[in-house]
Amino acid sequence: MKLSRTSPPQGTVRDWLDARAETEAVAFVFPETGRTLSWATLRDAARTRAAGLAGLGIEPGESVAIVHPNGEDGILALYGALYGGYRATMINLAAGADAISFALNHSGARFAFVHDSHQALVTKDTAPNVTVITDDMLQMQGALQPLDATQHALLMYTSGTTGQPKGVVHTHGSLLAGGWTTAVAHELTPSDRGFCVLPIYHINGLCVTVMGALVSGGSLAMTTRFSASQFWDQADQAQVTWFSVVPTIISHLLHNNKNPSSAVLERTRFGRSASSALATETQTAFEERFQVPIIETMGLTETAAQILSNPLPPRTRKIGSPGVAFGNEVRIVTSTFEDAPRLQEGEIVVRGPNVMAEYLNDPEATQKAFKDDWLRTGDLGHIDEYGYVFVTGRLKELIIKGGENIAPREIDEVLYSQPDIIEAAAFARPCTSYGERVEAAVSVKPDSKLTEAELISICHERLGTFKSPDSIHFMKELPKGPSGKIQRLKLASLV
Repeated sequence: MKLSRTSPPQGTVRDWLDARAETEAVAFVFPETGRTLSWATLRDAARTRAAGLAGLGIEPGESVAIVHPNGEDGILALYGALYGGYRATMINLAAGADAISFALNHSGARFAFVHDSHQALVTKDTAPNVTVITDDMLQMQGALQPLDATQHALLMYTSGTTGQPKGVVHTHGSLLAGGWTTAVAHELTPSDRGFCVLPIYHINGLCVTVMGALVSGGSLAMTTRFSASQFWDQADQAQVTWFSVVPTIISHLLHNNKNPSSAVLERTRFGRSASSALATETQTAFEERFQVPIIETMGLTETAAQILSNPLPPRTRKIGSPGVAFGNEVRIVTSTFEDAPRLQEGEIVVRGPNVMAEYLNDPEATQKAFKDDWLRTGDLGHIDEYGYVFVTGRLKELIIKGGENIAPREIDEVLYSQPDIIEAAAFARPCTSYGERVEAAVSVKPDSKLTEAELISICHERLGTFKSPDSIHFMKELPKGPSGKIQRLKLASLV
């Protein structure tokens, strides 16, 4: 099966894996162990696991939980579930015991693939109805059922920072479309090898890199976790041509003394940033130091990752924008769901083959998420005359001071303009005078001499007194979710 630049992939993950297995091309390399997986070996192992799941009496579309960090075992578990037509239920290992227990029980999973290092997460106390799968349980091979693109393929839970996590359901069609939007935007080919350092229990790691490699016919290097000190050496060892990370990783690479070899820089076509806004100063400094273009993008769990991307050089990249729509339609709408005029702020909505099917067992939340067939993202932004979207904030994260809306990102950008800042996030604090006041949290380089007074003075100069933080808190590290996105809404309770 070949990648089309104009239409989304047809068929199922099983169809695409079978097609890739017709060659002995490499699918995955694991720099930490030196092991590799060919597409043919991966397909055979996935098919064996799928048949073993069928032998356990699991029905097509039924949830199978996957409690694994990145690695060969996790990939085999994921593809085994997908190949068999089961709903791969990715458990967020960084979510905390309560959220993990909720996901295991809410998903309805009766069986789970569990890595040896995470056996304590799946017990009779946390998941009384879940049985941990062992190798001997898969010996009884059952018949695999036919699949179609509308069948449930993936269940992934949102972070739940403002309430109970919601289970996002993707079909085989939308899951493949998530990899396709990435492959088309970044012009991926079978000769490309991505670098996956983000967890595959998050939509970025799973769709952008794993599904992107499947759809494009390329390959993927995967590590258990990101390491600033080993990143460039691992990229060199695995001979990667592109990587997908988040802004905090770009910032940590920038502030690390490790430099890549000239061979790595010559081979690396681009780096990709997503999950949260990338500060313009950080992007510019990274590109000046490493001479690797950073492609800023935007995506959601509900859209199988990417909806927007900047084009590759030499086409126009607009720093500060996550780019234009690839593979789907994006609009900016007013509160009455009319198209907002150019450059006027409104809510970003999206429609396309990569949009989720539903929130599992939550028809009310599903209904609220859509207007007609457009998904409401909850993000605010505007669009320019060339179709580039500029994100200005989140509806739920707006700071409302004295009745005036203040976008936290505007404050973040000023703080990131200081070279010593590694992480920064403005947030709201309740206030009797204004309803809410502005505060911020930062982490800085270990040898930094920056003070709170200096940073507030810089904000006053750039933003004026009204928008500037009243207090700035210094933290060793800001709280982040599994994707590396700073959890702004948690800050008020931590500082």
